Amino acid sequence: MDYIYIASIIVAIFFILIAGFQILLSLGFPLGELAMGGYYKVLPIKLRVVSTVNSLVLLFMGFVFLQHTNVLNGIDFLSTNILVWVITIFLGLNTIANLLSQSRKERFIMTPLSGFTFILCLFITLS
Repeated sequence: MDYIYIASIIVAIFFILIAGFQILLSLGFPLGELAMGGYYKVLPIKLRVVSTVNSLVLLFMGFVFLQHTNVLNGIDFLSTNILVWVITIFLGLNTIANLLSQSRKERFIMTPLSGFTFILCLFITLS
């Protein structure tokens, strides 16, 4: 097993965990201080819908990295070369946004999580 293979599995696990967190937000769990600027303890309905969509996007992102590194084989309908760059750039911007959040909890919990995932994605993308 090489480092790229292992890194993509770790990235996929992180995306699954964050997707689970987004699902908890969409179900009304009082975790809103950790996301979307931390303005709400429990997200309003519109932001719960956003969290639901976010969870699906995160699962797709994990799938893209697993396919890009051939952890998942035989699913060749999706070209991942551009997608991994788009996701990596998005994660870099997301890390900056988390760092600038008004929510102290979001800055101290989500920034390192996003930053670490960004570094792994960059490592995979550049390989």
